[in-house]
Amino acid sequence: MAETVAQPRSAGPILHLQGIGQRFGGVQALLGIDLDVSYGERRAILGPNGAGKTTLFSVISGEFTPTAGTVMLFGYDVTMMPGRKRAKLGLTRTFQKSRLFLGLSVADNLYLSVLGVRDGHCRIFRSQRDKEMLARAHGLAQRVGLGGRERDLVGSLSHGEQRQLEVGMALGGDPKLMMLDEPAAGLSRGERAALTDLLLGLDRTITLILIEHDMDIALTVAERVTMLHDGHVIVEGAPAEIRANRTVHDLYLGSGYVNE
Repeated sequence: MAETVAQPRSAGPILHLQGIGQRFGGVQALLGIDLDVSYGERRAILGPNGAGKTTLFSVISGEFTPTAGTVMLFGYDVTMMPGRKRAKLGLTRTFQKSRLFLGLSVADNLYLSVLGVRDGHCRIFRSQRDKEMLARAHGLAQRVGLGGRERDLVGSLSHGEQRQLEVGMALGGDPKLMMLDEPAAGLSRGERAALTDLLLGLDRTITLILIEHDMDIALTVAERVTMLHDGHVIVEGAPAEIRANRTVHDLYLGSGYVNE
């Protein structure tokens, strides 16, 4: 049966969630989530472990169909749309656990990310279009700090370099909305600084939503922050408001971030 998709609205946020609920058996992971993200915005989703952050990402990207509520993406009602079709609309994401092809090279991983969004197919003999996509893959490697490593097997990269590659693959999908799930997890201080610079340098045509436990990165990159706790939105505001908020402080941040 063909899916019916509502026509896009002429104006509004790039992402609009209304009343989102997600239940897994007897566990209510999300309850009544309302969220609006504007075009070009940088939004951080924060909260302690178990708050529902990754579940929310999976609802937005189409891995999970919500048990309640509506997901509007790029002006379309995509609540029942599978993830692969949302990707075609311009949504890309990374995951907490790596989904890289460890036995392939950096360039091959990036090439496949470009190929996937362009409805391409792998061929024995490369066409001019393949050469153009490979050139884009090499450009992406440079962009995420992996220039000169294009021929290296991904399995030989450090954890931090693999995280950089994941961001490059998300960019390879020509995203309008890019969602990063803990991109700084396990990175060294220098790698975190490089990641921050990369995110701050993203084209403003790309809307960015990230889940991140590193507060320095999250509150530097984000223009607006949404904090979850037990599947609810409990606080939303600018980074300075989040740092100064006593509820956030008590639940998550710690004294180093109060009135900083």
